[in-house]
Amino acid sequence: MKAIAIDNFGGRTELKLRELPTPVAGKGEVLIKVKAAGVNPVDRKIREGLLRTRLPHQFPIILGWDAAGTVVGTGAAVYAYCRKPIIKDGTYAEYVVVPKTSIARKPKNLSFVEAASVPLAALTAYQSLFDAAGLKRGQRVLIHAAAGGVGGFAVQLAKQAGAYVIATASQAKHAYVKSLGADEVIDYRAVDFRQAVRDVDVAFDTVGGETQVKSTDVVRKGGVLVSILAFVDAEAVRKKGVEPKYVFVAPNGRQLAKLTKLIEAGKLRTKIAKVFPLKAAAKAHALIEQGHTTGKIVLKI
Repeated sequence: MKAIAIDNFGGRTELKLRELPTPVAGKGEVLIKVKAAGVNPVDRKIREGLLRTRLPHQFPIILGWDAAGTVVGTGAAVYAYCRKPIIKDGTYAEYVVVPKTSIARKPKNLSFVEAASVPLAALTAYQSLFDAAGLKRGQRVLIHAAAGGVGGFAVQLAKQAGAYVIATASQAKHAYVKSLGADEVIDYRAVDFRQAVRDVDVAFDTVGGETQVKSTDVVRKGGVLVSILAFVDAEAVRKKGVEPKYVFVAPNGRQLAKLTKLIEAGKLRTKIAKVFPLKAAAKAHALIEQGHTTGKIVLKI
């Protein structure tokens, strides 16, 4: 099968289109013929070796954790978040094997390209807001980088849950973020968000660093700061009366099935920033490195 793989950690030149053996499904697994694969910031981190001490890996590494396609043997249209215990066989490929528990039926109203943009980002938002932060109706939530893949889903899911949603985004993206359901949008480039918001029940950090540190100041005592980036100083967060919660999204077909229902009901939508052919994975990574895309980048297999 054709796949984009790396033999060493490094820059975009490490991304090579190769012929590799087609994987074989074992017990409790399915083989998916991949139609489209999502491109996520974590793919770049893996490529550069930034997660080498945290995630077991084996070269050659096929990058990619998002896939939409058909199950070989049944033809069922599915999508999945495909992270595995060992980073090796990803979704930038014509085929991928995943546990049956990771897949869900593809939303009928999404193309394969659109569906491939959903799993990692939407599950990250879902698990962060509800599993980690316990967001409830009537609470106030601050969502950073709300025009991005994870942030965009977070805004919609929080609004669906009945929360009051405050978001940060550059001025040019305010209309888009409001269309997702945000009640307030703060231009993080023009003002320090700490001057514009106070006493939220939950802050959702998708940026890390200084944004994460500052976010502690706007969460009420007893509230939660949930982040998908490692905490700069979790103990300092606790000393301010705020609970730090770190989330590294896990595959979950049951939760993905819930998201499918929301998508088919028109209550959750995705936005595609750019679509590239598989062979242009390096161009996709160049775009993801900019860090300011609105929506998701996808490879069409």
